[in-house]
Amino acid sequence: MLIKQCSGYELEKEKKNTSEDFFNRSEVTYIEAGKEKVLSVLYVRYFDEKFNEFTTFEQDPLFEAGSRQIFFKDIVGLVCLLQNPDFRHRKRVYINSEKELASYFKDFNEKKLPEVFEAIENNGGYKVK
Repeated sequence: MLIKQCSGYELEKEKKNTSEDFFNRSEVTYIEAGKEKVLSVLYVRYFDEKFNEFTTFEQDPLFEAGSRQIFFKDIVGLVCLLQNPDFRHRKRVYINSEKELASYFKDFNEKKLPEVFEAIENNGGYKVK
């Protein structure tokens, strides 16, 4: 699998009676078996405020890769994809529980993240073995 891009963003209200502004989306674009796929993870924005309960990082942005600042919302989709290989068969995942989000970060090697994002920024992708 080749990770091509990871990005996260805050949703904005499209209509005044919707709740999009309570959520973030983290997307991972990757190539597997010659096909480009995108996994989109929608999660409660409040979790961004508690990122240090899920990770060992102490500030957001978490780190820099090239000239890009990497935020918590940029890594969520990647962590979910790598920790749950079944997500390769899905396009969308919704996480509304702190416990569920924490389970993806449990035992995840965060020290690899800067290397992954550096490769994406500088080489156009990162090969996952």
